[in-house]
Amino acid sequence: MNKIIVITGATGTGKTTVSDYLKTYYRIPQVITHTTRPARKDEISGKDYYFETDKSFFDNHYLENVVYAGYHYGSSYEGLERGWKRNALASIVLDTKGAVTYVEKLGAQVVVLYMTVSNHKSLAKRLHERGDDAEMVEKRLASEEYQRDLQLPTALRGKAHVILNDQWEDARKQIDEIVQNLQKVVANQ
Repeated sequence: MNKIIVITGATGTGKTTVSDYLKTYYRIPQVITHTTRPARKDEISGKDYYFETDKSFFDNHYLENVVYAGYHYGSSYEGLERGWKRNALASIVLDTKGAVTYVEKLGAQVVVLYMTVSNHKSLAKRLHERGDDAEMVEKRLASEEYQRDLQLPTALRGKAHVILNDQWEDARKQIDEIVQNLQKVVANQ
């Protein structure tokens, strides 16, 4: 059975870092999601996201989609299938609402990694350091969605692996153990 590793948590907790790590060290493809937000410098459409207009966004078939800080985000069924054609293990970065939807719709195929930090105030610094526009950072930190994603949703309790990402090396060790166990499960099916 194919598995999807859903990487979730508040913005700035290291979700993209984890996705890049899985891609680089385990060759686990990332399912590319769609968004209407503007690209950050160095982001490429079709690699980081499919950057859509408000009109083109709705031309896709979504497993889930949300509005986050005023922008549409969603993951398409087609993107999920493309990931699984490349590897029985694929990953996707979602907000917590999307993670709950994946668990509800795909059940045992979903493995959730909930990224968090011990000091939420450090997240604003991380966002500024990665080059996000200052106005966009303030808008995101003030959003209802950001506040929601700071806490593990009740629907994911007991189902998600909670990864404290204060120190990347410690978080990486937890992720390695989870992924190596998943690889064994997928190989034995």
